Amino acid sequence: MSHQISNMKDTTDVPDMIRLPGGVYVMGSDRHYPEEAPAHRVKVGSFLIDRTPVTNRQFKSFVRQTGYVTFAERMPDPKDYPEILPNMMFAGSLVFTPPASALRQHNWVQWWTLMKGASWRRPYGPKSNINTLDSHPVVHVTFADALAYAQWAGKDLPTEAEWEFAARGVLENAEFAWGHEFTPEGKHFANTWQGEFPHENLALDGYARTSPVTAFPPNGYGIYDMIGNVWEWTKDWYSSRHQADAQKACCVPENPRGAREEDSFEAGDPSTRIPRRVVKGGSHLCAPDYCRRYRPAARQAQPVDTSTSHVGFRCVVRMD
Repeated sequence: MSHQISNMKDTTDVPDMIRLPGGVYVMGSDRHYPEEAPAHRVKVGSFLIDRTPVTNRQFKSFVRQTGYVTFAERMPDPKDYPEILPNMMFAGSLVFTPPASALRQHNWVQWWTLMKGASWRRPYGPKSNINTLDSHPVVHVTFADALAYAQWAGKDLPTEAEWEFAARGVLENAEFAWGHEFTPEGKHFANTWQGEFPHENLALDGYARTSPVTAFPPNGYGIYDMIGNVWEWTKDWYSSRHQADAQKACCVPENPRGAREEDSFEAGDPSTRIPRRVVKGGSHLCAPDYCRRYRPAARQAQPVDTSTSHVGFRCVVRMD
């Protein structure tokens, strides 16, 4: 049986947010991808977290009130990308484009298309829209876009430690946010990929793309969509490994803030000096045979200037 962190939650302070008590827990994992290791203890303070990822409806309200224009809707500045090809000088974003047949899974550019005109308003290209997707998570947002929304709302983006604490949903040692089995009794608890990735999407969970943010059961804290559907931005700079576990209980890091910006750049690629933040939670594109990152401990690097059709965010308010 999984050890419970706490089952305390309080929704009285801020509508659509869940109050979490904070505490000490074991972050990361030694059982999966190397960037999740080592498992180590951290302490987080009390905070409120959005019950769901930010939706298209909420982001639409933000844009209407502020006139904000997302990164994907702006022409790139050649000064920021001196090696950019002329035919790539357009406003757009990365859209998952499933191939017609099986491909070797080593090269993600085979199924991602930098699509002109793709943005949060038109998530699958210029001919698409979000007219029926108000309750789906907003996508095609960079880190700066997500932070702009959070600041407008009087909130912040979560640290990786806060996000993972919330995702575990009172189950500290469980593999998944809902327990030890991925699909207990054949039931799907998150929007992920079923079938052979990237060409065969069986959609056994009912969704081939994003889903409404409350389509699947909440975790033990009452929080929806912490796993699957869309990856979520955190404030932490990415590092290839976690810090080692503290030798003594007195030395457990409190409210850790991740790596340094200068350590977040992708190794071996000096031409692309774009820092990367941690994204968490996996997405509807995570598959058992390709990206088994539909777990609280899983993490991935995301360049701060890159928006895609499977990355969104949620916000927090710190109480300490």
